[in-house]
Formats: sequence, structure tokens, C-alpha cells
Amino acid sequence: MRYGGNRYAGRNMIRVISALVVIWLIIGAIAAGQRGYFTHAAQNCASSATTAMTVIAGPLNYMGVNAKVAGCDLPHPSIPQPSQ
Repeated sequence: MRYGGNRYAGRNMIRVISALVVIWLIIGAIAAGQRGYFTHAAQNCASSATTAMTVIAGPLNYMGVNAKVAGCDLPHPSIPQPSQ
């Protein structure tokens, strides 16, 4: 009879990785908060993307990575031409 102790090893690994990802994102959110991105940021695509990149970069922000997104141009919808 085989011992089933290895059955839970995969679940434990998933829990550890999930916890590390959550901690990583919390540190990134703290870095974005310290930079004032949640309170003083303009409401446009570039500032939203910069805030998101700062959160995703997480602890790298404290090692000198400064994520900035510039020129976030969204396409404009086409204007329908009147039928002739």
C-alpha cells in the first residue's frame, strides 16, 4: 500500500506561491501609496497604467525600479459618414 503523504505537497506549494503573490502585490500597493498614486494621480490612461505597473513591480520599487507609462493613446471611434 502506497503512503498518500505526497498528495498534499502540490496543494501546499500552491498555497505558498499564492501567499507570496499576495504579499508581493501588497508591497507594490504600499509603494504606490507612498508615491501618492492613489490620491494625487490624474485620472487618465497613463497615470492608471503607471499605478498598475508600480503595484505589479512590487518590491522592485524599493530596489530602484520606477515604472512609468507615457503616451497611452487610445484609438478614437470612427465617425460614421452620412449616407448619400
